[in-house]
Amino acid sequence: MPDQPPTPDTPAPETTNDAAPTVPAQDTQPPADQTAPPPKADVTPEPVASPPPAPVEVEAAPATPVDVGTPPTPAVQPIDELLAKGGGYFWGTGRRKAAVARVRIRLGTGKFLIQKREIDDYFFDVRHRMDIVAPLKTTTTLGKYDIFINVHGGGQTGQAGAIVLGVARALLKADPALEPSLRDGNYLTRDARKVERKKYGQRGARRRFQFSKR
Repeated sequence: MPDQPPTPDTPAPETTNDAAPTVPAQDTQPPADQTAPPPKADVTPEPVASPPPAPVEVEAAPATPVDVGTPPTPAVQPIDELLAKGGGYFWGTGRRKAAVARVRIRLGTGKFLIQKREIDDYFFDVRHRMDIVAPLKTTTTLGKYDIFINVHGGGQTGQAGAIVLGVARALLKADPALEPSLRDGNYLTRDARKVERKKYGQRGARRRFQFSKR
């Protein structure tokens, strides 16, 4: 439909010269107080460790025997020095139970004194008399040494055992070559047996009081 010309009665439309509002340009630079994020560092992949090489088996060389030589033999003191230290005697100490025997021997005619008394006067049991001279008979030295003994403590059995050990030790000092025969006869071994102590709450070492249920 064609536009009709305006009539005088119809007011003409008002035209405005106002232009469209202009928008100020935004600043693209960031403000001064904001810092740019740090650049990303180049991440290099870590090298993968290779497995260790397999161990190589090496055959061990055969061990060569080392010659250590024979052990040194202990020095044996001369008899003159032993006699000088012991006042002309070879000394031996024996112990058994509660008895202690001090034995001193020297080359002589075969005297055997215990507390300055003969064997038959001191020991009344034949078994004890035979035990005392047993080391001398084993080493075939009976009658070749004069033996003087001081003994104290214990009873007849304990004193006889102490004298046997003391005589054997004195013979070993006088002649070290007698050791094998003395060892075989068990004369150089200390007998540690002794009476067991009584226990409290019992009648003895093992004996208990009679039990009564009621």
